[in-house]
Amino acid sequence: MAKKRPQTKAKRPQLTNGAHAAGTDGPVPVVGAREPCPCGSGRRYKACHGRAAAHAATELVHRPFEGLPGECDWVALRELVPASTVGLTLRNGLPEGVPSVTLATVLPMAWPALRRDDGSVLIGLQNDTASGDISRDLADTLQRALTADPGTPVEGRRAPADGPRLQDLLDPEGAFEPVVHPGFEFWVPDAENATQEVTASLERANAAAIPTVRLTGVDAAYWCETPDKNHLRWVMPHPEEQLLDALARLHAAGRSSLGEGTRLVGSFRAHGLTVPVWDLPSGVTAEDIEKPAAEFAERLAAALATDSPLTAEERRARGGLTNRQVTLS
Repeated sequence: MAKKRPQTKAKRPQLTNGAHAAGTDGPVPVVGAREPCPCGSGRRYKACHGRAAAHAATELVHRPFEGLPGECDWVALRELVPASTVGLTLRNGLPEGVPSVTLATVLPMAWPALRRDDGSVLIGLQNDTASGDISRDLADTLQRALTADPGTPVEGRRAPADGPRLQDLLDPEGAFEPVVHPGFEFWVPDAENATQEVTASLERANAAAIPTVRLTGVDAAYWCETPDKNHLRWVMPHPEEQLLDALARLHAAGRSSLGEGTRLVGSFRAHGLTVPVWDLPSGVTAEDIEKPAAEFAERLAAALATDSPLTAEERRARGGLTNRQVTLS
């Protein structure tokens, strides 16, 4: 269910001429691995500036969505939510001929992006990325989608190591308000004229989608329904160690549930954030859990403000929670 990945933090890489330059002042272009490095060092590119490019392409950025509005929802849509869309606001406004840019969890045929016939752009969030920086890969896809021919998908590729990130392209003050859909009908504005391939992809995606609802009273909390039981998965922005301490305090005091029959069972770790998970009885709906979740948020805030050492019972509770933690990314 989860993939273990190295948890290292990378700064945005920059390929500049540096100490190797021979009269050049601009960024060093990418050339073939065995060709002479354009910086003038006399070494092959792969042994010179290409080494930094290769490292930048594989080093994992611990929190790729940090600094974006709605970071917790970005994580949820990347890892937990089947069908959702969000309108994006670009830092420099929409280019001519592009009426809107929309982030989607998944696109038909797993396309990284799609420019529709009307010029609008859809970006897929849950695709595999070629480097360790999801933000840079998505930014590269977005830039290419903005200039793609209307009515065409955008193929995946490895983004340039010195390319922009989403944080450079999106308005830092723009709203991030996910809309969760029961299925993927948003793929096809004109279902009657959809290709057979897209129609089949839509049917497969709808059949696999788990019913999911975003709570309205708290941020980045998502109820979902499964055959045996329901769950609440809540992406939280707090530092992991501080959050686990707070959850342990509440768990040891018998105050970590969301009502009768519910239970805090553990957490995910995804893109640098922690996602506590509760089991809910099958009859508990998203609406039923709104008030208990809001009340839990108040208890959690008080526990987060407590800095006294954990008691022995709280340490045991913390150990139980960490033993049930799964890393998604």
